[in-house]
Amino acid sequence: MKYDEALPLPPYRQAPAASEEVAARIVSRPLQVLAVTSEVFPLIKTGGLADVTGALPKALTRFGIRTHTLVPGYPSIVSMARLHPPLMEFDNLLGEPATLRHLEIDGLSIFVLDAPSLFDRPGGPYVDTNGLDHPDNWKRFAVLSLAGAEIAAGALPGWRPDLVHTHDWQTALTSVYLKQMGASVPTVLTIHNLAFQGQFSASLLPQIGLSPEAFSIDCLEYYGDISYLKGGLTTAAHITVVSPTYAREILSSAFGMGMDGVLNARLDQLEGIVNGIDTEIWNPATDPYLPHRYDQKSVRHKAKNKAILLDRFGLDPGEGPLFSAVTRMTWQKGMDMLADVADEIFRWGGKLIVLGQGDSEIIARLNETAARFPGKMAVSSDYNEAASHLIHGGSDAIIQPSRFEPCGLTQLYALRYGCVPVVSRTGGLAETIIDANDAAMAARVATGFQFHPVEPEGLRHALRRTASTYRDKRKWDRLQLQAMRADYSWDRSAERYGDVYMRLARSGHADRIQDRGVDP
Repeated sequence: MKYDEALPLPPYRQAPAASEEVAARIVSRPLQVLAVTSEVFPLIKTGGLADVTGALPKALTRFGIRTHTLVPGYPSIVSMARLHPPLMEFDNLLGEPATLRHLEIDGLSIFVLDAPSLFDRPGGPYVDTNGLDHPDNWKRFAVLSLAGAEIAAGALPGWRPDLVHTHDWQTALTSVYLKQMGASVPTVLTIHNLAFQGQFSASLLPQIGLSPEAFSIDCLEYYGDISYLKGGLTTAAHITVVSPTYAREILSSAFGMGMDGVLNARLDQLEGIVNGIDTEIWNPATDPYLPHRYDQKSVRHKAKNKAILLDRFGLDPGEGPLFSAVTRMTWQKGMDMLADVADEIFRWGGKLIVLGQGDSEIIARLNETAARFPGKMAVSSDYNEAASHLIHGGSDAIIQPSRFEPCGLTQLYALRYGCVPVVSRTGGLAETIIDANDAAMAARVATGFQFHPVEPEGLRHALRRTASTYRDKRKWDRLQLQAMRADYSWDRSAERYGDVYMRLARSGHADRIQDRGVDP
C-alpha cells in the first residue's frame, strides 16, 4: 500500500448502515478484532499492559472472537518476524517506510510493524539506555496508531476487522485517525493507567497528519497542548478501564488526572471490567520457575521455596513471615511509605524482599532501610520473570501500598500462589481483595488485608495485622487457602469484553461486515 497523499489524511467513503439481517450474521462466524498495543507478553513487557494484551485474546477465543494484535517491531520481535515474508508495505507513514509482518506465537496472532528508524533501537519500548524518554515518542506511537487505522480501514488485502481495541495513550490516536478518514470501524479504548496521557506540543499536530479541526476541546486539545489519550477518549466508541472501582474513582477530580470532565461527558460509554490473569502461566502446580511446585493440597511446599528464596536474596533463615513487594518503585505504588515502615515487619521476626525498578530516590531510601537491617531486608532492581514467580511461590505475603491502582495484577498472581496480599483500599485492589476482618474470616471469604487511609501509619497497622495473623497457624492456613480458591481467571472478564464487542459489531456498517475476508 502506498501512503504518500498530502496531509491531512484524505477522507474515506462513508458506507450506508447495514440492515439488521446482515448485522446479525456477524455473530454466526468468528468476530475479527484488531488489537493495537505498545507491548504484549511474551514478546515485550514492562508491566501489566503486556500481560493483559497477551492473555485476553486467548480467553476470547472460546466466545468465537479472533484477535490479531499489532505491535511495534522492537529488536526482540523483528528478529523473529523477519523470518516470515512481508504481508504488505507502507511507503510513507508520516514520512517513514514500514513493512507489515505476521507471526504466530504462544497462541497469539501478531502483526509486527517493522519500521527500523522508529522501533529497532537500543533501550526499552519507551525509554533509551539512559532511562530517558525517546525524544520521538510522539512520532513513534502516532505511526503505530496510523498503521492500525489503515489496517482497520481495509489496507490489508483480503482482511478487515469488525472492530479495533486500543490500549492507553500509545495507541489512542487510532480512533482519531479513523474518524478523520471517515471509516466506520468501531473502537474500544482501554485505559490501564490514566496517569500516562501522551501529552505533547500542539506544534506537532501537522507532523502527525491531523487536521487543525482535531485541535479542539472536543478532541486533542489539552491545556494548550495535545493529548493522545484525550483524543482517544473523545473518539472511541466505547471506553473501558480495568476495574469498576477505578471507573468510579476517575470521575472525581482526585483521581481523574485532569480528564474527569472528559470522562464524565462520556459516562454512558465508560465501563469498568476487572483484569484477569493467565492461569496457565501463573499456576504454582506447573510453574517451571518454582523449585518446588504445589497446589491447594500441597501448599506446605511453599516453605521449601521460601528457604531457597531467603538464601537467594542473602537473608537469614527463620520462621517469621516473609513479606515481598514486586512493583515499580514509584510514588504511585507507595514504595516510599514502605521504606518508612518496614521496621514493623522486623519487630515481628519477619523478612522483606523488594524487587523492581523505577525512581532512584525511592530505591536509595529502601537501600538505606535495608542497610540498617542486614539479613532481614533485600532490595533488587534486577527484575525478571523467574525472580517474580519465585517470590510469589516462596513469600508468605505481598505488599501493594498503591496511592491509586487501576487494577493491579500482582495481587491476583499472589492469590493464586497462596501469597497473602496486603493492599491499600483503592481501585482494583479494593475490588479484588477481601479484608480479613472478623466477619470475613468467620464467613471464610477473606483473602488478604486492606488498609485506609493510604498513609504510612495505615500501612504499618496492616503489616502488624498480617504478622499477628501469621502467628496463628490455623487462621493463617485457612486465609492462605481462601486466597488460592479466589477465581480471577479471564473467563468472566473475557465474557464482558465479548459482550462489548458484540454490541459494537451489531451497530456496524454493511461494507465492514461484507468485506471481512479471511484471516491473514
